[in-house]
Amino acid sequence: MTAPYILVVDDEPDIRDLVREILSEEGYEVEAAENGETARRVRRQRRPDLVLLDIWMPDVDGITLLKEWRESGGLPGPVIMMSGHGTVETAVEATRLGAWDFIEKPISLAKLLLTVERALEAHKLRRENEGLKRRIPAVSEPIGKSSPMRELREQARRLSQHDTWVLVRGEPGSGKETLARYMHGLSPRGSSPFVDMSPGSITPENAAVELFGSEEGEAVYYGRLEQAAGGTLFLDEVGDMNPETQVRLSSALEDGQFLRVGGSVPVSVDVRVVAASCRDLEEEMRKGRFREELFYRLNVVPLSVPPLRERSEDVPDLLHFYVDYFCSRENLSYRRFSVAAQNRLRQYDWPGNVRELRNLVQRLLIMGNAEEVDVAEVEGALGRGLAGDRREAPEGVYDLPLREAREQFERRYLQHQLRAVEGNVSRLAKAVGMERTHLYRKLRALGIDPKQVAAKRQ
Repeated sequence: MTAPYILVVDDEPDIRDLVREILSEEGYEVEAAENGETARRVRRQRRPDLVLLDIWMPDVDGITLLKEWRESGGLPGPVIMMSGHGTVETAVEATRLGAWDFIEKPISLAKLLLTVERALEAHKLRRENEGLKRRIPAVSEPIGKSSPMRELREQARRLSQHDTWVLVRGEPGSGKETLARYMHGLSPRGSSPFVDMSPGSITPENAAVELFGSEEGEAVYYGRLEQAAGGTLFLDEVGDMNPETQVRLSSALEDGQFLRVGGSVPVSVDVRVVAASCRDLEEEMRKGRFREELFYRLNVVPLSVPPLRERSEDVPDLLHFYVDYFCSRENLSYRRFSVAAQNRLRQYDWPGNVRELRNLVQRLLIMGNAEEVDVAEVEGALGRGLAGDRREAPEGVYDLPLREAREQFERRYLQHQLRAVEGNVSRLAKAVGMERTHLYRKLRALGIDPKQVAAKRQ
């Protein structure tokens, strides 16, 4: 596990050296800067987890630096102000600009350590809560008592203790990110950040900036690699990454360092990468659409998440989990699934996998009134034309090139999800885990009109 990296900025050598010594003894990694200009340079070289910033310095005062950093890409972590001549007005201004706390000099070492510990913990919790808001729900581990899931959890537990890169394969909605989070939580990196990125949800021109960050003048934007420093970077649907970014990522993984977009000084990074894809990346590699060197770097240990149709005995456990989740998180009324309804759903093909089951449970809890969900209600929720088994692909699909077959699936999948959310694209984006701008482009490319799909449902 990588220790939190703290930047201490103070023009007084005695205070600077004392704070650095105390924090180092507590296990933190510490860098010191004697003035504002040095602080700028050090911050550019590496993203700090926390900054201890003196207010009164000869070249640039701390308030000016704080304001500059806030306006040029945001504060990467907590900033604690230090001053021996602070006033109430100064403390208020620092807080308004985003400072986490204010420590007066002479510094109480006990208070310093307590403030640093609390600031880092609060920042970690805030980051985790922001992640939970983007995902529904946060499953602590892959759910299911079936043999494939027991075996998968055991493989994940073993892998979590080794710092190797992992490539997770599985159909859309099968739970690839859940597996990645499970491994991260069990690993020595578990207390460090888990950062996710979906290359396909970001425009090609912005993908490199999002992954590697950027520099322009004094403005520094820390990309996902730096945000995940010491922890895990999860690359969802890595096959959607554009070729140029693939080359840069492969080089970064090999060298352990990279250049931000617009930067000239290499940035070192310590991060575990877990990548996921529903595509056959070996086939994509043979067709020249995925870089061979990146594939072999990511594919150190492959894992496969089975589709829900291949572990139907797990359906009752998943139903119970999501009923409990939505009742507790969204204050919905509890409803139980009859045995017949559970059996019917075990026979269903689940083209959208666990994500489709989750959405189905949420919809039934919102729309239904009876205490029990029966077979008739399940059939109605599945929808006409979707209620029958679909274990066989549409006629002729196996004769199509992979890209065309994938487009057919995506079209049917998105049309099904649109019906479930009654044509609401904002809700669709949340349901399928895509950024809205990318989703609009995808719908246009597949010739799907949300209004027409919703009208047909009615």
